[in-house]
Amino acid sequence: MAFFPRRRIVAPVDFSDYSLEVVQTALEIAGDEGSVHVLHVLPDLSPTEPGVVWATVDDTERINRTRLVLRDRYADLAPRQLEFDVRVGDPGHEIAQFADTMHADLIVIASHGRTGLKRLLIGSVAERVVRLAHCPVLVLKK
Repeated sequence: MAFFPRRRIVAPVDFSDYSLEVVQTALEIAGDEGSVHVLHVLPDLSPTEPGVVWATVDDTERINRTRLVLRDRYADLAPRQLEFDVRVGDPGHEIAQFADTMHADLIVIASHGRTGLKRLLIGSVAERVVRLAHCPVLVLKK
């Protein structure tokens, strides 16, 4: 009973407990034919960060280390169906742009359910992804 194609699914993760559920749900939806692209978006570094000032940290190193951590964390799930990618920038925009670039059929994302002042100050990545994405978005609310 497939209402939409499920060949390419993007599962954005933030290393929270909800991230594991997002990846598991994406794998269930993808089935045997589809693939799940696990995506983590790193924040931009401020030019005043000590690692940037002293040239000891750069985005390439951060991306490579994060990709290794992703592979280790999700190695037990379904390595043949999981692909890992790391981007740097605003999470909402980067997730939507990544899904558009790879012609994703679905994005599965968790919402932390913040309300009130916290939501106003922090914002909602899931809400931004829903507004910007070209494909359907499944929001798992916590």
